[in-house]
Amino acid sequence: MYIVLERKHRPRVRLKLSDKRELEKIIGRQNSTNVDAQRARIILLYSEGKSKSEISRQLNLHRSQVIEWIKRFDQSGLEGLANKARPGRPPLYDDRQLKKVIEKVCQKPPKGLSKWSVRSLAEKTKINRDKVHRILKENNLFPHRLNTFMYSPDPEFEDKLLDIVGLYMNPPHNALVLCVDEKTGIQALDRTQPVLPLRSRKPKAWSNEYVRHGTRTLLAALDIKTGTVTAWVNKTRKTEDFITFMEKVVNVYPKKRLYLVLDNLNTHKGNAAKEWLSKHPLVSFHYTPTHASWVNLVECFFSILTRKGLKQSVHRSVKDLEKFLNYFIKQYNQTCGPFTWTKGPKKLQKIIQLTKDYQNQTVRLNI
Repeated sequence: MYIVLERKHRPRVRLKLSDKRELEKIIGRQNSTNVDAQRARIILLYSEGKSKSEISRQLNLHRSQVIEWIKRFDQSGLEGLANKARPGRPPLYDDRQLKKVIEKVCQKPPKGLSKWSVRSLAEKTKINRDKVHRILKENNLFPHRLNTFMYSPDPEFEDKLLDIVGLYMNPPHNALVLCVDEKTGIQALDRTQPVLPLRSRKPKAWSNEYVRHGTRTLLAALDIKTGTVTAWVNKTRKTEDFITFMEKVVNVYPKKRLYLVLDNLNTHKGNAAKEWLSKHPLVSFHYTPTHASWVNLVECFFSILTRKGLKQSVHRSVKDLEKFLNYFIKQYNQTCGPFTWTKGPKKLQKIIQLTKDYQNQTVRLNI
């Protein structure tokens, strides 16, 4: 269907009804730019019988702009209202320079340097520093960054990982899954000068010099269903300390079937731990793979404690530190929520495969 329009001093213009509706949508659409809406208005006003001079006055545009967009619409329809591709400025580097920089930055740096920099790359490749910087940025190469990793040499990595993830994703009926671990070496640090409070345009500040007043160890058991933490602040983390803490956990959850996720610390797997476990048939231990502490969700709580509690705290004694830790945990338990495992099957399969590849490579190197 067409809307037939009569024009003075020009032949008839045939505007499709579908084009008219599309132009109206462009004007009414919230995410349309002002420029797109303005071009659509020019065509619609022109189709309503307005002259080019009237449109230019109504939209506060130069008449030449109105003529240009009407001409482009007549020639190409709605596609004519889009911006034309522009040639842009010439590239700052050629393919040879691109290849040279990428190959060099992926190699070892010169003797005496631990990493490449833009300056050292520019000197080595004889290419302008701005070009080197742009090549690195556009190809997502960051020689100044360093990530860490730790592959597990545990031959039972897959079985242990899937066992624990199974407890997280599908906890046994009428049972609780608790993640247990120790955060050691929590320092009671005091500053030699008073801390300067936060002010407008000035962050909180403290002196570089500090005084150590001793350390404490935090033993914690995280209930993943509720997020609550059972904790004990102690001086050490010996086997007898672990057994004492286990008795405390059992008393918090009397007559409950408990599945405890633990790491491979000797205090968790020694004869004393096995003897205690034999006396508590409602409790079972599930060990994370070696070098895979990230599987234990209590590490997430330790991260929260560090970021929100310990990072900028000042403690004048270990007693002060103990009070702070106990109060933090008490307040945390009042507002906490469940912990959810977020690594899906594809992510886990990738981790398992990479670990197998590493273990196979290590075996070949040792042969």
